[in-house]
Amino acid sequence: MTSTPIVSWNSAAAQAPKFKPFIRQTIPHSRQWEWLTPDLQEAVQVVSHVLPFRTNEYVLDHLIDWSNIPDDPIFRLTFPHRDMLAPDDYAQLRELVLGRANQPALVELVRRIRLRMNPHPAGQMTHNVPRVNDAPLKGLQHKYKETVLFFPSAGQTCHAYCTFCFRWPQFVGMDDMKFDAKESHQLADYLRLHPEVTDVLITGGDPLIMNTRSLEAYIEPLLAPDLAHIQNIRIGTKSVAYWPQRFVTDRDADDLLRLFERVVGSGKNMAIMGHYNHAVELRPAIAQQAVKRIVGTGATLRMQGPLIRHINEDPRSWAELWQTGVRLGAIPYYMFVERDTGPREYFQLPLARAHEIFQQAYQMVSGLSRTVRGPSMSAFPGKVVIDGIVNIGGEKVFALQFLQARNADWVRKPFYARFDPKATWMDELKPAFGKDKFFFEEEGGSRSEYGAEPPGQRKVIPLITARQDEALRGAGGGAAVASAASCAAHSPA
Repeated sequence: MTSTPIVSWNSAAAQAPKFKPFIRQTIPHSRQWEWLTPDLQEAVQVVSHVLPFRTNEYVLDHLIDWSNIPDDPIFRLTFPHRDMLAPDDYAQLRELVLGRANQPALVELVRRIRLRMNPHPAGQMTHNVPRVNDAPLKGLQHKYKETVLFFPSAGQTCHAYCTFCFRWPQFVGMDDMKFDAKESHQLADYLRLHPEVTDVLITGGDPLIMNTRSLEAYIEPLLAPDLAHIQNIRIGTKSVAYWPQRFVTDRDADDLLRLFERVVGSGKNMAIMGHYNHAVELRPAIAQQAVKRIVGTGATLRMQGPLIRHINEDPRSWAELWQTGVRLGAIPYYMFVERDTGPREYFQLPLARAHEIFQQAYQMVSGLSRTVRGPSMSAFPGKVVIDGIVNIGGEKVFALQFLQARNADWVRKPFYARFDPKATWMDELKPAFGKDKFFFEEEGGSRSEYGAEPPGQRKVIPLITARQDEALRGAGGGAAVASAASCAAHSPA
């Protein structure tokens, strides 16, 4: 395929604004800080001891409507709020933060609050991490057989943090719960043992916080001939919304786009998984130019984000987002249900309401935007989409199905749950029609990481590096290598 030649944004690129972040300690130096009431300022200083806080000048200047504080959706999306913590927790935390006298007690209280927030949902640490040579690969996840997630250590921050983010433990110093790969060769070595893997998702944090040279070091090995089974290289990023300059005026923006072109030229799909939460994020001219430059390389840009209370409950915002994206060449991909982690009670919506919002937004757009799927729960057994709310045999039910699953046989197999107007997550649903279990539970699966183990424990796979491979083959050990690869191919995802 022929891609559009990359042309530098304009002669003003050299004078383009530089990225300027703000955290708890520096946000009082922003010009907007004095526009907040003392109560809002206090909430930022107190709650950010538990949840990560980071924003930047672009978000402050171009995405937040300061005449609509505190109800502006991007303000609620990026600034911590008092109601994100239970009242008792906030009161205790406030006393310790403002008192500044008992640091050990503050550290211990923060730790207790965080551990009650389900820091790693859906079995991320207990079931998704592959083990090789009887040890976990810390920077990888392999939940579905076709897709491996990779967390480069240099990409474990973001241009700004979302207050709902389900990966919040990555950013708050919970090192024992952090995914970060410090060595790039681990990914390629693992993939050589897994010919069933077609997709690699480089995620974080945000990989595009890295400069292009660092990102290239992770991507180039995936283009090797012996990894021809890797068809799609994905990058999960919020930079398209929080710092679109990454693709337009940053010093190495053109280098980044040339890297995308190189991936496409190798015969693989370069997919940018753009995280958007509100239509306002795609209204600035530079945000739209970023989309055009990405798709101009031959890469695809897919738009996804969760449905979250206080932020994007208006179906018209979703419709505008999808329609604008399609006009620019992007592909609406997923509307997710907010995950069961962090300040969940603040953001969650009943599943019935989520389906209503999705349906209303879906009705507002043409077929080109109806590539979007949702509302979808990334739950323990897989991605479960709410297809509808219907009456069957006199019973009102949720119609559900797996879009992806730990067991591939479950995918696209319809199943039903009793209608519950208050249910907000998969583990709150009960099977319909008088059954005790959903079909996948009858087959050994579980609704939650706290239930029964899914069928087929992940095996420990001996990891053979390229150097060991060469030594084995040189010593006539090809059969041993083939045996190891066969074991890997049949390990459940």
